[in-house]
Order: sequence, then C-alpha cells, then structure tokens
Amino acid sequence: MRWFSKNKEVSVKVPDSAQVSVLFVCMGNICRSPTAEGVFRRHVQDAGLAEKIFVDSAGTHAYHVGNPADHRAAAAAVRRGYTLSGIKARKVSADDFSRFDLVLAMDEDNLSNLHEVATAEHRAKVQLFLRFGSKGLDEVPDPYYGGAGGFEHVLDLVEDASNGLLAELQKRIGGVRSSET
Repeated sequence: MRWFSKNKEVSVKVPDSAQVSVLFVCMGNICRSPTAEGVFRRHVQDAGLAEKIFVDSAGTHAYHVGNPADHRAAAAAVRRGYTLSGIKARKVSADDFSRFDLVLAMDEDNLSNLHEVATAEHRAKVQLFLRFGSKGLDEVPDPYYGGAGGFEHVLDLVEDASNGLLAELQKRIGGVRSSET
C-alpha cells in the first residue's frame, strides 16, 4: 500500500443516470489512461450511450495530479479524431473501488497496485483493460519515454479494446451501437 494515500485524492461523482461506470488506470494518468478515457468516451457517445455509461481515468501515483494529458498523447488522439481536452490527471482514491463497476488497469504493475488496495469485495472489478481486446495482448505499453510511434501503438490497442469493452457493456445494459467508429 506504499503508493496509496489520502493526499491529493480528487472525489468523483458518478451520475445517477449511469448504469455502468468505467475507470481506466495507468501510473501517472497523463498518457495511457486519459487516452483510453477519451477514446472510450467517444465510442460510448457514438453508440448513443453517454447517459448510461460513465467514463473516467486516474493514476496509481500522484506525479501529475491536475495536469492535462501529455501533449504527445493529445496530439496523437486529435490525429484520429479524439479529444483529451478537459481531462486532468488525478490519483485513484479509495472510494473509486466502490463508485466504479470496472477499474481497468493498463498493465500488470498497475493491476498489482490496485489489487493491493482493493478490498476483497471489489477485487473482481479490477482487471486488465486489454482483456477486452482481440490482439491477444495483456498490457498497454507506457509510451512516455518513447517517440510518437509509441502513442500511435497505444491508440491502436485502446481502439481495439474499446470496441470489445463497448460490446460487452451493451450486452449488460441492452444498448445498441448506432454507428461504427
């Protein structure tokens, strides 16, 4: 539990209208998880399910709390028609485990960190995001120290897993996707 503390936590309210809530988690909440939030939010909107599915992101560490998404992640997202504007880094809070139906980690390290602090009651909702993907991979690699190609690769993986996640959630809530993205 060394990484988890009450300081720098931001409280998030899941709207009452939401039938399902999804939290994407990476280490600093400036590259992978805001990318997943932006991409998946767009998929949800395009499917006409914005009132039913609430989407957010957070980090397991407080390095970048309050900062926007990394400019390289934001630029890569814009090139594909997504926006990460308005997303500010925050740290996972203890309450997130009860507020969100799914807490989706970008890699094994973050999954392990989340499992350390999740209660037994909430541990099953903490999973790897790419389990919803079709590429047979487990982890979304951290592009922070690499070049632009790393951010494009993250988008490829996130788009694929977002399609699978949306299909799964549509089964749960009975929504029908209105268009392909």
